[in-house]
Parts: sequence; C-alpha cells; structure tokens
Amino acid sequence: MGRSMKKEKILEVAERLFYEHGFRGVGLKQIIREADVATMTLYNHFSSKESLVQEVLKQREQRYWSYLDAHIEKNSDLPILLALEAHGEWLKHQSYKGDMFLRAMVDYAGFNSEIVTIVRTHKDRLLQYFQELASQSVDGDADELAYQFTLLIEGATSLTALVGADKATEHSLAIARKLTSNIN
Repeated sequence: MGRSMKKEKILEVAERLFYEHGFRGVGLKQIIREADVATMTLYNHFSSKESLVQEVLKQREQRYWSYLDAHIEKNSDLPILLALEAHGEWLKHQSYKGDMFLRAMVDYAGFNSEIVTIVRTHKDRLLQYFQELASQSVDGDADELAYQFTLLIEGATSLTALVGADKATEHSLAIARKLTSNIN
C-alpha cells in the first residue's frame, strides 16, 4: 500500500469509527489496528488525534459539497428544493446518525479552536450556499428563505437519528414546498 493510500485508509477508518462511536469513544490504537497501519505511519501523516479529526472533517465537508453539487441542476427553476432533496439522500447514506460536525463542536468546544472553526466555517458555508440558491429562486427576501432552508436541513439532520432519514426528509420537503409554493 503506497504512502497516500495508507493516509486515505487511515482517514476512511477514522471517519467511520468517529461517526459510529463518537470522537471520544475512539482511540488512535483502534484506528491503527483497523486501518492495518503502523503507529509511525499514522504519526507521519497526523501529528495528533485532533489533527486527524480536522482532516476527517475537511474531507467529509468536501465530499458533502461534491455530493450536493452533483445532484443539483443549477438551471432548475428551484435548485433550493433540489439541494434539500440531495441532502435527504446524503442523510440516508452518509449521515444516518446525525451531524458529525455538531458532534465535533460539542466534543472539542473549549479544547480545540481549530476543530470548532472548521465546524463554524462549514455551517456558515451552508447558510451562504442557501443564500445563493434562494437569490436564484426569489425576487424578495432571499436571506429569509435561506435561513428557513438552513433550519430545515439542520432539523432534518438532527431528527434523522430519531425518526430515520426518509421521514425527516419527507417532513422537511413538505415544509420546503409550502415555503416555495408561491415562487413558481
């Protein structure tokens, strides 16, 4: 396994374990064992568990935005609804236990400002993303619609762990359709 392949394997295993068991519930020894790499290999790529967490969050964020972009037709009449639908699919396959970013914020608030900054930046970008989509969809108050859709996404993500991705997405889309019914 090449050097970059080992790093990718560490990131893949770490993300899965962090998501399944929480950041505090997983130690580096478990990641090393499940990734089948030497201790020095992990430390050659990551100086600490926190630097590994940072990289996992950055990689997950990249995948999330790529996923949304791949599912949204920018020329659609209502790309903002397509974004919510795509997020629902992401929940089903990638985020069925809730929000990894908010978990990281809870676990590292007051301990690691870099991780908290990654989370805040991700959430700020989510709002900006919906502001852009809302400005394509409405002539009026795009900011208000962007906040509403951001809250729908955050609510659906949180509820997924309790009611499942399908039900959380179904209800958030029903609300979204009501919010956008006068736009068409």
